Amino acid sequence: MTASDAARRRGRNRNRAGRLGRAVMLVVALGLIGGAYATFAPTGQADETSSSIAVREGQKLYNESCITCHGQNAQGVKDRGPSLIGVGSASVEFQVSTGRMPAARQEAQIQRKQPAFNDEQTDQLAAYIQSIGGGPQIPDGDLRGDEALGGELFRVNCSSCHAFSSNGGALSSGKYAPSLEPSSDRDIYAAMLTGPQNMPVFGDNQLTPDEKKAIIAYVQTQKTDADPGGWGIGRTGPVPEMVVIFAIGIVVCLFGALWIAGKS
Repeated sequence: MTASDAARRRGRNRNRAGRLGRAVMLVVALGLIGGAYATFAPTGQADETSSSIAVREGQKLYNESCITCHGQNAQGVKDRGPSLIGVGSASVEFQVSTGRMPAARQEAQIQRKQPAFNDEQTDQLAAYIQSIGGGPQIPDGDLRGDEALGGELFRVNCSSCHAFSSNGGALSSGKYAPSLEPSSDRDIYAAMLTGPQNMPVFGDNQLTPDEKKAIIAYVQTQKTDADPGGWGIGRTGPVPEMVVIFAIGIVVCLFGALWIAGKS
């Protein structure tokens, strides 16, 4: 082997060594970058995974219990059930948690009953419907606000149907506004947000979130408020009070007057 051949071979070896060294440095650099990203990147993946699990489980529950009336893609079935596209998780939570859904039959007013699903299953169904069509959602956190403001808003917006006492009242065609006695904070917020059955929708342009929370505070306080003036007669309003006054008070006064007249 000549000297020139040996020199060329040494040059090729140096080039291969240089390329190998650069490749090793590149691998090390990529490893360091990947490690840094794994350490400092946001940890939202776990939440996304749990949300995906809830959606998947909710779809299973939907296919088992809801698909007959609301259709394979939640687009509704004629004469059985409406479309659920766009109703949001708030509507699902209200209807399912109050036992109104699943409904046994079509009727003028679907009544509240014992829920068929527990809280976790209700959340899963709500997550599935929210994922396929979006829609209103109940905010997290405290749902109670200014009680005094809530009283004013309730009298203007709600008392005509639910009565001043929030005990409910009759509507037309066999329908009625239900009592708010068993309703939770989330039930009331969802009802205002979605307008179930005969109730109008109170969007955020009609009642702001803070105003909705104020109404909830007022309604819930009514449940524990005492009657310092005496017998509240169910707080059903002036007409029953007038009937009680006439049937009891006037009759007592009449017999009292007759007794006095007889004694004299």
